[in-house]
Amino acid sequence: MATLAERKTQLERRLGTLQARLTAIEAELDSHQAQDWEELAVERETDEVLEGMGLSGQQEIRMIEAALGRIAAGDYGTCTKCGAEIGEARLNVLPFTPFCRNCAT
Repeated sequence: MATLAERKTQLERRLGTLQARLTAIEAELDSHQAQDWEELAVERETDEVLEGMGLSGQQEIRMIEAALGRIAAGDYGTCTKCGAEIGEARLNVLPFTPFCRNCAT
């Protein structure tokens, strides 16, 4: 069973990883300057993948920040919808989840 401090550390570590990844994605997107049409087409395909990864990362960052807010408020581990306790197994898989298993479905 993970302690609240361990969960907080886990969330903060993941947040740092995601922020570094988004910085790298932004740098990669800004670096594309191909003059050749074929190279430009390949870069655009890559850009679409990177943009999708970036959007996904931003979503997870928002969820982690909300979870850290719940930790600070003393509400972490409680479903924001029904108020039930979120199971340990669910928090192990999704430490940033705001919902218990029932409300998530």
